[in-house]
Amino acid sequence: MLILLAFIIVFHITSAALLFISTIDNAWWVGDNFYTDVWRMCSMNTSTCMAITDQFREYQSIQAVQATMILSTIFCCVAFLVFILQLFRLKQGERFVLTSVIQLLSCLCVMIAVSIYTDRHEELHKSHEYSIEVSEGRYGYSFVLAWIAFAFTLISGVMYLILRKRK
Repeated sequence: MLILLAFIIVFHITSAALLFISTIDNAWWVGDNFYTDVWRMCSMNTSTCMAITDQFREYQSIQAVQATMILSTIFCCVAFLVFILQLFRLKQGERFVLTSVIQLLSCLCVMIAVSIYTDRHEELHKSHEYSIEVSEGRYGYSFVLAWIAFAFTLISGVMYLILRKRK
């Protein structure tokens, strides 16, 4: 049982780390001479970064992605704290339902953020407000990490739902 508990804790911490990296790191959309995410666009040629502000045509979509990624990270961290509290508070045989619900909310937020970005990426990168041409790019590793974090939070949410407190 102790090994299972250690695995669940490591899996949850990995999920949180993936969410932090994908939210913070600047590699959602990359090209040969630029990289961009939901916060800023950077040019490798001039080594300058430009914040994505309300001057951009699709700023509302970017704000939705920003908000849901931040919410997913917060929900994941709160779920871990609730799990630790429930580990010591729940009676034997009860399920970690509250932890599961919070973790599944985190999963839902990641799915919403990545789905919005996937759906709106063409409009986001055709904006004339960018200082360089960013439409010729590809999804970066932060975008891929966000999808992996979605899978991890979904799996851990289901694990918490199934998990019973045993001796």
